[in-house]
Amino acid sequence: MNQEMIQYLFLVVSMIAATIITRFLPFLLFPAGKETPRYITYLGKTLPYATIGLLVVYCLKGVSFFVYPHGLSEVISIVLIVFLHLLKGNSLLSIGAGTACYMILTQFVF
Repeated sequence: MNQEMIQYLFLVVSMIAATIITRFLPFLLFPAGKETPRYITYLGKTLPYATIGLLVVYCLKGVSFFVYPHGLSEVISIVLIVFLHLLKGNSLLSIGAGTACYMILTQFVF
């Protein structure tokens, strides 16, 4: 085996090990019969909202509201996402429709 093949093999084995560890570690740390620690429950309730907030900030960081089209496709898409989520309560529908709306507005309107 040459050096490049050994590197690829090491990379694949490392990725397999990382995947296995991240999949099975929660079951080893928090078995089914044992109560989940309070801080893990707290993180489970707060991290999804923090993650969504971080994604919104990240996605809007490059938008210039002072240059045409003044962020209209982003604002319209966000309003659609909020409206659909309040109306239907389905995250997948809201995010999918908002993404489609943004892409259509960006590609064909603005």
